Amino acid sequence: MTSLINVNKNSKNEVISRHIYGHFAEHLGRCVYEGIWVGEESPIPNTRGIRNDVVDALKKLNIPNVRWPGGCFADEYHWKDGIGPRESRPSIVNNNWGKVTENNHFGTHEFLDFCEQLGTEPYICGNVGSGTVQEMQEWIEYITFDGQSPMADLRRKNGREKPWKLKYFGIGNENWGCGGKMRVEHYADLYRRYETFVRDYSDIPIYKIACGPSEADYHWTEVMMREGTGRTEPYSDNVMTSAWEHYRPNMHGLSLHFYTRNRANYDSSTEFTEEKWFDYMRRTVVMEELIQRHTAIMDKYDPEKNVDLIVDEWGSWFKVEPGTNPGFLYQQNTLRDALIAGINLNIFNNHCDRVHMANIAQLVNVLQAVVLTEGEKMLLTPTYHVFEMYKVHQDAKLLPVSVSTKNYSYGEDTLPMLNVSASQDDSGKVHISICNLDPNNSEQVHVNLKGLSELSSASGRLLTAEAMTEHNTFENPNRVEPVAFNNIELKENELSLTIPSKSVLVVEIQ
Repeated sequence: MTSLINVNKNSKNEVISRHIYGHFAEHLGRCVYEGIWVGEESPIPNTRGIRNDVVDALKKLNIPNVRWPGGCFADEYHWKDGIGPRESRPSIVNNNWGKVTENNHFGTHEFLDFCEQLGTEPYICGNVGSGTVQEMQEWIEYITFDGQSPMADLRRKNGREKPWKLKYFGIGNENWGCGGKMRVEHYADLYRRYETFVRDYSDIPIYKIACGPSEADYHWTEVMMREGTGRTEPYSDNVMTSAWEHYRPNMHGLSLHFYTRNRANYDSSTEFTEEKWFDYMRRTVVMEELIQRHTAIMDKYDPEKNVDLIVDEWGSWFKVEPGTNPGFLYQQNTLRDALIAGINLNIFNNHCDRVHMANIAQLVNVLQAVVLTEGEKMLLTPTYHVFEMYKVHQDAKLLPVSVSTKNYSYGEDTLPMLNVSASQDDSGKVHISICNLDPNNSEQVHVNLKGLSELSSASGRLLTAEAMTEHNTFENPNRVEPVAFNNIELKENELSLTIPSKSVLVVEIQ
C-alpha cells in the first residue's frame, strides 16, 4: 500500500498564525540564568548581559513570541523585585524549582530587552496566585503608559524613557495547581476581577489570556467559556438575543497545558527501546483529541471563534539527566523529541481556526529545549531543527489535508504511520510537513495537489538519524541536523516520494 495525501485548496481562508511557533522561558533551572542571562561582566560574549550565541541561534527560528516569567514561578513573582539597580534587588527563594536563591537580576527590563534583541513579541504572565489586583495593574502601566504617572515615572527613573509594546498578557498560570489550587468557579470570578484592571494604556489593546484547563479537564473549559464570554447558556439558532448579537468577550484566549509524559514513571530521555518510542508517539497524538474536545465546548459558547485556544505549555517531559538537580528539569533531546515536536506542530497547524498561539516548554536547558548550553558552549537540539524547518508555515494559508496511510504497529497497538500538515505562502509556494512515526520502515507516498495553481518544481529537507536515540552533544553537536532531500518526482501536480523511517520531512513545491 502506498500512502495517499490529498492537499486541498483552502476554501475558508484559514491562516496558520505565526504565534503557534512561540516559546516559553521560565525562571527554572538554567533556562534564564546561564541559558539567556550571563551578566554584563561575563567572559561569554553578551549584549547587556544577554548571551549573543543564544540570541543569534534563536533569531534564525523567526520566534514570534516568548512567554515569561512562568509557569509556576509567575504566581510567586512580584515584578517590583526585578527592577531598579541590580545590586539593590532583593533575593528570593524559588520555591517551585529546587528552592534555589533567585537574585532577580533578570527582570522586566532585561526580558523586554531580550525580546527586542530577538525581534519577538513578549507574552507576560501575571501573578494571580499570590499577587494583588493593584500589582498587576501597575505592571501594565509601568510597561505601556507613555504619559505622566507614578509607574511611568518609575520606569523612566530606571532608564527606559519610552514604553514598550505589549500585546499578550496572561492572567495567572495553572491556577488549578501551583497557581493556587483553585476551583474553576473561584478562578472564573477572580479572572473577571483581575482582567477589569488590565487596562489599555496604549494604542495596542491588551490581549487577555485566561488560565485554562489541564489536559482533559473539560469542566474547566465549560465554566470559563460561560463566564468569560458573558453568555450564560450555549448558542442556539432558535434563541438569538441581543446579548448574543452584541457581546464582547472579556477574555481573548484560553490556555491549555498538555505534556507528552508518563506521570507514573518518568523515563530516560536518551535510553529507551521501541516500546518507549511507541508509547510516547501514542501519548503525543492525544493532543489531537484534546484540541477537538475543548474546541467543541468553546464552539458552543463562541461559534464566531472570538476566543482563541492558547496551548502555552506543551512538549516532552522525561527524567532529568543523571547528576543534575531534579528541580532543574534538564533533559537531553533526541530524534524522538523531533517527532514529538513535528506531530504537535502539525496538529496545531491543522486546527489554526481555533489555535492562535502555542509555546513549547522550554526555550533553553529545560524540558524540550531548542538550545542547550554548558558554560561558553551551545548546541542546537533536534527540536530546534524542526522549528527551523517548519517556520515556512508561519502566517501561511492552511491547506487542508486528508491522509490515507498504513498503520505503525507495536504489539497489539497501532497508530497512523504518517502525520501531515500543509500550507501555501503569499508567493504561492506550497509546503508539506510529513512525520513518519515508524522507526523501522520507510513509506512510499503519493501526494495529490490537484486544484492548486500549476507547480513545476519540488525539493525537501529531511531530519532523521540511524538510531531512535540519536542526539547532539557538546562533543558531537551535529549528529542530528537537516539534510537536502531531492528524491521527489513531480508530474502534473502529483508528487511521489519515499519518506525514510523515523523522520521529519518538509517538502517545498513551487
